[in-house]
Amino acid sequence: MKKLDNLQSSPFKVVFVTCPNTIEAENIARILINNKLAACVNIINNLKSIFTWKENVEIYEESLLIIKTTEERLDQLEETIKKYHSYTVPEVIVMDIKAGNLDYLKWMVEVTT
Repeated sequence: MKKLDNLQSSPFKVVFVTCPNTIEAENIARILINNKLAACVNIINNLKSIFTWKENVEIYEESLLIIKTTEERLDQLEETIKKYHSYTVPEVIVMDIKAGNLDYLKWMVEVTT
């Protein structure tokens, strides 16, 4: 695995987004791919989330989107998620990809531009 040159912030990102169900997760994933906002979206179903919302502890079964994208697409990706997501405050967590298969990273750029 090749590490990227000592970058402060990588141009390659992984974004986590939880959705209330598979249907919404697949809908958002397709929109992101069709609009070239993501190179790939994985969906993990039957994820259990425990969190506090409006002073109550909530336990939900959710679907998790694992989205691979580029920094250039982040703002529009977040706007699109907020537009199509049913939650008032959707989870959108972004992490840098610090190392990876360079051919895959090049492909990410190709399919998102």
